[in-house]
Amino acid sequence: MHPRDDSPSADEALGRAAGLLRAAERVAVLTGAGISAESGLPTFRGAGGLWEGHRVEDVATPMAFARDPSLVWRFYNMRRAALGTVQPNPGHHALVRLEERLGEGRFTLITQNVDGLHRAAGSRRVLELHGNLRRVRCTRCPAALDRGLEELGELPRCDQCGELLRPDIVWFHEMLPQDVWMAAGRAVGTCQCLLVVGTSANVYPAAGLVRLGRDYHAKVIEVNLERTPASDHADETLLGPSGEVLPRLVQALASGGR
Repeated sequence: MHPRDDSPSADEALGRAAGLLRAAERVAVLTGAGISAESGLPTFRGAGGLWEGHRVEDVATPMAFARDPSLVWRFYNMRRAALGTVQPNPGHHALVRLEERLGEGRFTLITQNVDGLHRAAGSRRVLELHGNLRRVRCTRCPAALDRGLEELGELPRCDQCGELLRPDIVWFHEMLPQDVWMAAGRAVGTCQCLLVVGTSANVYPAAGLVRLGRDYHAKVIEVNLERTPASDHADETLLGPSGEVLPRLVQALASGGR
């Protein structure tokens, strides 16, 4: 359990963080697995590099897919099925309210998560660095589409060319989609406040966005269960579940005007 910090110093830090958001013309948000874990979605990464009992090398690399596509699809079909059992939590919804408050052109949400919960909550300006489990793409032709959470079968095939489909996510040893990555860099490089939520800040290149924000003089607010490498770059670190801290932060922002 990670109890909420209700100390006076925590309330003061929350107020200072709200002030940083209030002063920002543009805000960027970087989220990681922690915010989804609060919806009950497993993070899959475990001790020894295991994802639900599978080694990363067996289920989350291009080499694994080439070697045993059935195993890879069984693993990702399991992950897709898990999405049907969860809903966005108050942390997701607080970020929707933050985007609505700031208005178009002033907010960008960058996520390392592939679960689509930010979009399900209602976030509009979302950059998915690692793709989305609800989408598939063909291994031969340019076909790519959103299949939602429908059952895909053990080895789903492309309707256009008949070749094998794969999850439209970024595996280890693969490049991030360059258009999404460039847009994320622009958002962080032009924001005045970067909100970092539920990420270990250990997975690169996404973790490098925190330092990029500092290099471009953005104020950094971290919301996490515990301190991370991002804490060294943060102006304010708010410790506690994001589903509790973010609603309080957005409420403090609203109560302060503008």
